Amino acid sequence: MPKTPFAAILAAALISILVSGATGEIKNLKIIADDRPMILFEKFGFTHTGHVNITVSGVSVTSSVASPDPSRLGFFLLSEESLIQVLLQLQQSPNLCVLDSNFILQLFTFRDLSPPPHSSINHSSTVSSPNEYSLFFSNCAVQSQVNMDVRTDLYNLDNGGIKDYLSAGLTHLPSIFFLFSISYFGFLGFWISFCFQNKRSVHRIHLLMSGLLLMKALNLICAAEDKHYVKVTGTPHGWDVLFYIFQFIRVVLLFTVIVLIGTGWSFLKPFLQDKEKKVLMIVIPLQVLANVASIVIGETGPFIKDWVTWNQVFLLVDIVCCCAIIFPIVWSIRSLRETSKTDGKAARNLAKLTLFRQFYIVVIGYLYFTRIVVFALKTISAYKYQWVSNAAEEIASLAFYMVMFYMFRPAEKNEYFVLNEEEEEAAEMALRDEEFEL
Repeated sequence: MPKTPFAAILAAALISILVSGATGEIKNLKIIADDRPMILFEKFGFTHTGHVNITVSGVSVTSSVASPDPSRLGFFLLSEESLIQVLLQLQQSPNLCVLDSNFILQLFTFRDLSPPPHSSINHSSTVSSPNEYSLFFSNCAVQSQVNMDVRTDLYNLDNGGIKDYLSAGLTHLPSIFFLFSISYFGFLGFWISFCFQNKRSVHRIHLLMSGLLLMKALNLICAAEDKHYVKVTGTPHGWDVLFYIFQFIRVVLLFTVIVLIGTGWSFLKPFLQDKEKKVLMIVIPLQVLANVASIVIGETGPFIKDWVTWNQVFLLVDIVCCCAIIFPIVWSIRSLRETSKTDGKAARNLAKLTLFRQFYIVVIGYLYFTRIVVFALKTISAYKYQWVSNAAEEIASLAFYMVMFYMFRPAEKNEYFVLNEEEEEAAEMALRDEEFEL
């Protein structure tokens, strides 16, 4: 059953909410036999020097009812403020074509196309009212399907008249990512130096942690280069491929390190139990799927029909992975509580329990902030300050890495190995305290 205009633009509005931080990268898109009444192509923050270039070619429209009116198909820009007004209009007049609304900024309709067999147009226009706009294609022709090749080219001009293909709120991202990559390279250098100073206490987990820092630094430097080239030229020049590769390795390493630390591997025991291996066997394949979804979301855009589905897959996989990495920490806490009742090493077990409990809180806090708070920042921030959510996420990640690496640093007096016989009695009382129950 075809969607009503109101339902179509409402669905497009929901997709528009998911599209946070669109770059404005030059894209060449192919639409084949598409009958959707609304298609969202881009979301972009314009300054007062905004420009929109759209090239449409190879256009053909087929209908099973009658010859479609070309003025009923076209492209337009819509700001978030005007979106509410358009929804109200469509609610009051369900048969109204969006292209007839006085709240949109119409670019062109198919009436402006060159005659067949070429059926193409190269349209350029300026945006004089600074705001964040969504670029839509509307098909108000009944039961018609559209075939076309579309090239979108959205940018702002800086003070020197140079094109900036990054949205107004994201133009600072190359500098932000570069600064954080330098921070992680410095962090890695300090960590390697610290490990050399404490060779006796270095375990295999510390080598994985070093690899994690390296992947995070490389991921950020590639992100900086990716955004820089998109900003200057409109295309990433292959840096997006390296970005996705290092992001995949970094995320898999991060979840693996959290799971292994949570199980006490390499610190407390040199092996993993079957249930702990199963957690890794679940998390790693899911991260492969999440990475595929991330690439589809980032490289295609909201114009493809399955874009929302891929977003849902990514969200579901991320939630499952976040839940899965918590279980090993809980298992270790419970195991240590049981062990403390029989081995007579109260002070040592109390130190371990305290460390794991603190780690549990830190992991929960990190996941909550990067999944919920950051998303909220993206949603409520003005379009000019979209970079704030990216900066907040990187600050939270750096803080998490620093706390985790400090807690499980290679030191002879690491809390894993603390033995304070003088406080055995106090430790035994603390272990009996139910506060250690999660």
